Amino acid sequence: MTTEHDQRVADTLDRLRQAQAPAQVEAIRIEALGKQGWVSQLMKTLGAMTPEARQAEAPRIQGMRTRIAAAIEERKEALEAEALERRLAAEHLDLTLPAPEQPLGTVHPVSQVMDELAEIFADLGFTVASGPEIEDDWHNFTALNMAETHPARAMHDTFYFPDTGPRGRRMLLRTHTSPVQIRAMMEQGAPLRLIAPGRVYRSDSDATHTPMFHQVEGLVIDRGIHLGHLKWTLETFLRAFFERNDLVLRLRPSYFPFTEPSVEVDVGFALEDGPRGPVRVLGGDGDAPGHGWMELLGSGMVNRRVLESAGVDPDVYQGFAFGLGVDRLAMLKYGMDDLRAFFDGDLRWLRHYGFGPFAQPSLSAGIGARA
Repeated sequence: MTTEHDQRVADTLDRLRQAQAPAQVEAIRIEALGKQGWVSQLMKTLGAMTPEARQAEAPRIQGMRTRIAAAIEERKEALEAEALERRLAAEHLDLTLPAPEQPLGTVHPVSQVMDELAEIFADLGFTVASGPEIEDDWHNFTALNMAETHPARAMHDTFYFPDTGPRGRRMLLRTHTSPVQIRAMMEQGAPLRLIAPGRVYRSDSDATHTPMFHQVEGLVIDRGIHLGHLKWTLETFLRAFFERNDLVLRLRPSYFPFTEPSVEVDVGFALEDGPRGPVRVLGGDGDAPGHGWMELLGSGMVNRRVLESAGVDPDVYQGFAFGLGVDRLAMLKYGMDDLRAFFDGDLRWLRHYGFGPFAQPSLSAGIGARA
């Protein structure tokens, strides 16, 4: 049997060398090393052998298994390397060629959506504010009425720096753009009307979350502000952004430390048939048959403690705030299904979803117009 097994090993190794596709390699692996493979069957015979026979046969069978497994991995790596070479040869870019008449570069969807947001809110009288991405825990948490025991302060949610900053405060990568609102109120006082778009950082990663993502928050501080102003502002913004006048909003009670009362904002959608099954299309009454509600953002009236922390008199001024993900807005509006692709740098993805350099958003020409 030894000669027969050695010949079978030799035949298996020869077939692996001739395999031209990963599927062929996988078929050979299953035939030899799978649960019903011939090497696996040989391993099962060891239990019925005498101790002396097992001592002689076990190393021999294990040696065959090791040789075949190593040859499989080697062939897989070789085929992957060949596939990569073919791909590189097909997708190469000759940088010595003269530049084409039309520019090849595109505007990233996130940048485009930020421009769209700025255009819409500028028409509503908002200014665009920015602040540092490296923040201290007072501006990022304490001034926003977030207790020391709040889960968002935990190490597994927030990227902290090892050293402290001014006044002995812990330094971190901001987890939202709310610190920009605090800084704006402290520097400018009230009344105030602004949006704060920018990069934020949280320890999370999957198809719909990344450690770095983009957020936009809005803040209005003035006399006599109430929840109706918030609803009108969000409704006006979302209808302009999605370019649909039939959007219906629903406000649900919620809780955020920095707003009171707090509300989650849902937008109505309808289910329509798509090439891969039903798809959500924003618009319509979420309570109607075949419709539903999609959670889109969080908002509320600014908490008195937040106003006091920022030096604004809460007995004179009131305000509302809201926040939502820019990346999620881009995914909803332009039909993307994986947030990780935003940061892969794949030229094919960028050419498909990117915008022309002259596609400047404007309310008159259409917020989402491409050029």
